[in-house]
Amino acid sequence: MSLRSTLAAAALALLTLAPVAYAVQPDEVLSDPVLEERARGISAGLRCLVCRNENIDDSHAELARDLRLLVRERLVEGDTDEEVVDYVVDRFGEYVLLKPTTGGANMLLWLAGPIMALIALFLAFGYLRGRSNAKTGAEDQLTEDEQERLNAILKD
Repeated sequence: MSLRSTLAAAALALLTLAPVAYAVQPDEVLSDPVLEERARGISAGLRCLVCRNENIDDSHAELARDLRLLVRERLVEGDTDEEVVDYVVDRFGEYVLLKPTTGGANMLLWLAGPIMALIALFLAFGYLRGRSNAKTGAEDQLTEDEQERLNAILKD
């Protein structure tokens, strides 16, 4: 193996074995490892409102830090995981969830795509069926004058 391929393999090994760099600061980490693990689990499902599709543990935004602290504060107060998530959703809206719920008004959003696809299939089927039943131009007959004129053009 050449030096270049050895270095490339070493770099790839370091990248795959390197731990994920969380944005959680040491002063945010709870002393109780069980509570900290619960906080990490909850944070993995909460969206950073600044970074959009990044969870709050991976985000370096100030708002994400505030949300991480809020989650940990609620856990220390004795809330269950569901109560913490409900509290955050009540304050920031359902957009804060990385995986939105499928109930209520969101059901319309979840079903809109498949319903539109079915409507498109029915419209395409109807269009193709109507097109196959339509008259073709060959069925239209030329008048005698038009036929004579056509023959004269074709002879030239």
